[in-house]
Formats: sequence, structure tokens, C-alpha cells
Amino acid sequence: MERLMKADMHRRQFLSATASAFAALSLSGCMTRGPALANFDGYGPLVPDPEGLLDLPEGFSYRLLSSLGDAMSDGGTVPDKADGMGCIPLPTGELALVRNHELIPTDGSGGDIAEGFDRIAGKTVLPGGTTTLVLDAATLEKKREYRSLAGTIRNCSGGITPWGSWLTCEEAVTGAESIAPDKLGESHGWVFEVPADAEKLVNPAPLKAMGRFNHEAACVDPETGIVYLTEDRPDSVLYRFIPNVAGELAKGGTLQAMRIAGVADTRNWEAPSMPVRERLAVEWFTMDDVEAPEDDLRTRAAAQGAAIIARGEGIHMGDGELYICSTSGGAKKLGQIFRLIPGRGTRTDEIELFFESESEEQFNYGDNLTVGPNGHLIVCEDQYTDVVDNRLILLTANGEPHVFGRLRLQTELAGGCFSPDGKWFFVNAYAPTRTVAITGPWAV
Repeated sequence: MERLMKADMHRRQFLSATASAFAALSLSGCMTRGPALANFDGYGPLVPDPEGLLDLPEGFSYRLLSSLGDAMSDGGTVPDKADGMGCIPLPTGELALVRNHELIPTDGSGGDIAEGFDRIAGKTVLPGGTTTLVLDAATLEKKREYRSLAGTIRNCSGGITPWGSWLTCEEAVTGAESIAPDKLGESHGWVFEVPADAEKLVNPAPLKAMGRFNHEAACVDPETGIVYLTEDRPDSVLYRFIPNVAGELAKGGTLQAMRIAGVADTRNWEAPSMPVRERLAVEWFTMDDVEAPEDDLRTRAAAQGAAIIARGEGIHMGDGELYICSTSGGAKKLGQIFRLIPGRGTRTDEIELFFESESEEQFNYGDNLTVGPNGHLIVCEDQYTDVVDNRLILLTANGEPHVFGRLRLQTELAGGCFSPDGKWFFVNAYAPTRTVAITGPWAV
């Protein structure tokens, strides 16, 4: 009951004052502060990490916060495949890192799970879901760590909300791949909401009005309450969800897909149809049958003129604009970043191709991304090669790429997010799970 009262308080604050929502989002490290930096030329060459985990520039360091198999306060252990993550300030003065685990039914769960959204053959709770790591905001001392959502499949990324929760997204639609849907009791491919102050497993209620598809990430516009959603498919589209009641997603709403004036395909694979740095008008149209039992939401949207995106992945809110990562878009198929400027009811929405990689050195298969307090983007790479060299790529406001970090493990980087004061940048190594906090002389 206490947790529900706290959640209601957060929502009332969002509904009663737009300024409160902006403040909450800014505190979470999701908005930029002030003008973009000028004359920035990167942080310099990387220094090899003697621990063999993460190379960073001179003056930067990291702290290991959590690892696969660590004992958690609920009796379980930290599960594997740490993916998307959000940093949310708590009323207690602590920070909550809500962390996805992209687990499938055959993966380990880190211990017995009492309850969850779905079970295998009606018995074992599915291992996918989230864990929450609560830290002292000043010292980063670990206060508690626990399972906060279970019973889901392949929780890839998501997004924070201005009212103090994490939207975790299933990148799995049962009936496809080898997930043995006949042994499951529920359909999958949903978004779930996890309050940052849950303290235990939450009620696993899917937000079905937000659509059933191969979800990747989500981002809330704090001024309107509209949620923007990406889809990890080679022929994906971009969606937005207009809630019936701002801040109360469980009360339903309208799911729409994006059209771009004059552009049917943003991928630039066959021909350069999406120009770089040219703003184009956007319109949205309403989708029907959003629970999509045939997993055809994107194809129906494309048939109605929705712009096709190559593997929409990370999405994050800057200062009045959203940045969207396309993992394999571009003429070289190395990745693109789009910038969407919502009109918020006063003007037409616009979109531009902010950056398109022309070489592996610039950018090679971006995934999660975040906008830093200084306006820089930090993108987590997820390369698809036998031997990976995944990096943290910093993109300036002018679209100039700089290498900020290099992971020394043979896995991907994921879940990048900033602390409220902008001092710490949190990020995951996917498998084996490692969650670290990076600090140093950030440009301001």
C-alpha cells in the first residue's frame, strides 16, 4: 500500500505541474543543461585498464558496482545478460538503477522466483525481467539489490518516466524463434512498468495498449506525457503512444506510427533517400489491432506509409528533442542516429538524420544511447562479428564522433545513463553481467 501511495504521489505531481515533470527528468540525467559545447575535440586517447575490463581516457575511472552471481538482498543472485538501464532518484536521497536482463526461458534466473508474469509449463517463472540496485547518492555505496520484475522474455531496453518508474520492454514475440510458445501461458512482446521504489517484485501487468511487437526502448516526453517506442527489426517503424491520462499508462491510450514527408525508407541501403541534416515533416497515424496476434504491426504500418527504420534501438530525450539509434541503417549498414523534434501541439513534428556512420572507426552498430547533461550523446556499440571490439562512442551536438571507452570483454555495452548530478555515468557489460559507474573530468 505504501508503494502504491508513493506511485500515486509521483503521478499527481506530473499531472499538476509540467515544471515538476521537467525537474524530475532533469534530475535523472535525461535532459541537457544549457547550450551545446563548442570546440570540443574529445577526451584524448584511451588508457589500457590493468583490470582488463574497460579502457577510458586519462583522468576517468570506473567503479564496479554489481556482477553476475553477487548475492542480492532478496536471497537471489544477480542474473546474467544485463541490458537497458535507467537511473532514477528516490525520495530517500538514494539512486535506483533499474536494470533489464535479456533472459530467455532456458537461461538461469539467479535463484527461485516466487511470482511473475508467465511460467514454463505452468511451473517455473520465466527468468526475464529486471533487477533494482539502490545506491547512496553521495558515495554510491550499495544499499540493496533485488528482483523487481520476473516472468518475461528478453527484456532488452526501455526508458525512465518523469513520475519515477522504468518502462521495461520485451524484445520477443512468442510464436517466433525457438521460445516454445506451446509451453507458455501468456503471449509476449509487451511493455511493463516498474516503480523505482518497488522494494520487491512488482505486479507484472502488461501495458497492452502500447502494442505487441519486438520492443526495444521507450522515451517519455515530459511536457506531453507521450511515449515514443522503438522496434528492433530490420524493417521496423517508430511508434508513439498517447495515453488517455498523462502519467497513467495503465489506463490505455492510442498507438500511432510515424510517416515522414517524401521518405518511405530511412535505411539508405539501396539509395540515399534520407538526407543527412535536413529536417523533414512528420505526421502520425493511428494503428488498430495493436495487440497484433500475427506479429504484423510493423508491416501493416508500412503498408499505410510508415517510414521504415533499420533496427530501431536506443531512444532518449534531450532538451526538447529525441535521439533514436538505428543499429544497421545507412549506406554502409553501420548505423544511424535520428533526431526527432516534437511539435507538442503548436507546430508540425520534424525529424532529421543526425548522423550516419561511414566507417567502422566512426561507429559500428550502435545500440543503447543516452543524452548527457552537457548535451553530448554516448552510444553503446553492439557489433555483430566473431571477435567484437565494442566501444562507447561520444557524439557531439555537431555530430562529431569520438571514442570514449573500449570494453575488453567479448560482449556488448548496454544501459548507459547518468546520475542526477551528472558526475557518474552508469553502464553494463552484457554477459557476464557487470555494472560500473564511470566518473572523470566531464566537459561542461
